[in-house]
Amino acid sequence: MTNTPYTGGCLCGAVTYEVTAEPMMTGICHCKNCQRQAGSAFSILTAVPKSAVTVTGTLTEFEDTADSGNPVFRRFCGRCGSPLFSLVPSAPDMIFIKAGTLDDTSSLEPQVHFWCDSAQPWVPIDENLPQTPKNPPS
Repeated sequence: MTNTPYTGGCLCGAVTYEVTAEPMMTGICHCKNCQRQAGSAFSILTAVPKSAVTVTGTLTEFEDTADSGNPVFRRFCGRCGSPLFSLVPSAPDMIFIKAGTLDDTSSLEPQVHFWCDSAQPWVPIDENLPQTPKNPPS
């Protein structure tokens, strides 16, 4: 993405957000919890500084548990259920935006596939991108 600020929101429009920083990372997560939350084979996440995101509307939060036993705070619209953000204690200054909620995804360029050990076997993975079996390196 190269046109900050950029915007996004949920399906029903009750929650919108603006981001004033470029993504630090865009990755494709194949973990089972992201599959369940996205209702798909993977989730595309873009990481930005938490301080660069302004949210309008009310979010609902679900405290998930990662394989490590650490919490993952998944925030979504309580009205339409759209997943919007994930927060993890290991990166307290970051917010992970569900890329499909961005108004314009045309310039996103994933840089890594992670949790590949739980990727669906029928999903092609770009061999030119780094792949990790679990979380990407810090």
